[in-house]
Amino acid sequence: MKPIPFNKPFIIGRELSLIADAVSRGHLSGDGHYTRLCNRWFEEKLHCRKALLTHSCTAALEMSAILCDLQPGDEVILPSYTFVSTANAFALRGAVPVFVDIRPDTLNIDEKLIEAAITPKTRAIVPVHYAGVPCEMDTIMDIAKRHKLLVVEDAAQALLSTYKGKALGTIGHFGCLSFHETKNIISGEGGALLINDEHFFERAEVIREKGTNRSQFFRGEVDKYTWVDIGSSYLPSELVSAFLYAQLEHADEITAQRCRICSAYAEQLAPLEQAGKLRLPRFDADSNGHMYYMLLDSLATRTALIAHLKAQGINPVFHYVPLHSSPAGRKYGRVSGSMQVTDELNERLLRLPLHYEMDDADVARISAAIRDFF
Repeated sequence: MKPIPFNKPFIIGRELSLIADAVSRGHLSGDGHYTRLCNRWFEEKLHCRKALLTHSCTAALEMSAILCDLQPGDEVILPSYTFVSTANAFALRGAVPVFVDIRPDTLNIDEKLIEAAITPKTRAIVPVHYAGVPCEMDTIMDIAKRHKLLVVEDAAQALLSTYKGKALGTIGHFGCLSFHETKNIISGEGGALLINDEHFFERAEVIREKGTNRSQFFRGEVDKYTWVDIGSSYLPSELVSAFLYAQLEHADEITAQRCRICSAYAEQLAPLEQAGKLRLPRFDADSNGHMYYMLLDSLATRTALIAHLKAQGINPVFHYVPLHSSPAGRKYGRVSGSMQVTDELNERLLRLPLHYEMDDADVARISAAIRDFF
């Protein structure tokens, strides 16, 4: 029986020919032809003010942390139920991640708990759009405005998801995207920083170019370039950018296919939810089909179901250890309020295989195996 992997990197169009073209152009380091094409695609498709391709979403988050001008001891509010990069980028600047609980319906940061976590040291809020489902950005932006805080959207899972017609990543001051091979649109590793406030445009270019004004030099704005600020090497190579641009040419098609898979899962697993065996996620037209998960009744059930599916060549996965309970989270961060929802749902969540090359037969087989288990 053919194994069904949790994820599978894929080629959909001109990836290999564009990589060859990048080589033939004689420029493989950062900010070449394909990097510029990708930046322009994000700016036009997402209607963001400025996009800068990076070598990972982690790099984009680190850039945003520098742009927030964080000082040791400053605080940043974020959910605990997220990947380590969300917190690590700010801890690297000496800031304290302040963890708040998530909503039980979307698994996004509970916007009603943010204000209670604010102190005189708070400098930023980092909402994470879990599974490509939008956080309540109107509320979050209102809180940020009243308390004079910056907002960094971790939109790693959310490319082409929207909130009230606006692309996720374009609502806060900064947005961070990922093109890791587990995401919808991939380049192996890759990311982008979306900058939605022109006040940060120039410094963002400097930080991305190792703290130099090299970008201004190449535009002829200065007669030589030099070290002017802190920064690092956050540019991807042209090989990565070329692969990514070929995927972006099919971004709507890829998103539609993933949404179809989610809809098929929802239809085939609905009887189990109606019978009270599990809870399914709620996605709407604003979401990008990034993930399909189930919430089971207990850790024991999840463990048994994983074993049952793996015995049939199906590879589901569960998620990260909540950051507030991790060794580094306890060392570098602090908790605001109860983390009851995070702690409970973390033990019950199971992600099902979802990738572009899955077909109806794969979804039917996985769903039948889950029904058989129950």
